Amino acid sequence: MKFKVDENLPADVAGILREGGHDASTVIEQGLGGAPDAAIMEVCRREGRALVTLDLGFSGIRAYPPAAGPGCLVVRLARQDRGSVLCAIRSVLPLLKKRTVSGAIRVIDEWRVRIREAG
Repeated sequence: MKFKVDENLPADVAGILREGGHDASTVIEQGLGGAPDAAIMEVCRREGRALVTLDLGFSGIRAYPPAAGPGCLVVRLARQDRGSVLCAIRSVLPLLKKRTVSGAIRVIDEWRVRIREAG
């Protein structure tokens, strides 16, 4: 799977995804730091990359309908420090091998992954 890691996450998230066999780049690597959300999502659509972000705004199905894009992983943790985020990403790697993110918004928290699909 292909992912774009938002600027609000450690760049190490892309490394963990790559170690898991995925193609991952970051918003910063692409020079999109500070770009509006809509512009970032458009780049993700063009590149066929699911966005990985802490930004809850991307979980809005009206603003970003799941069927209209490559999908999104929204990380929602009580503690959003680097260690907690990296642990959460590592914990979902097995899920990402089994199921695509495309056409869905997956919200990751400490206990589960919630799926919001088009429909």
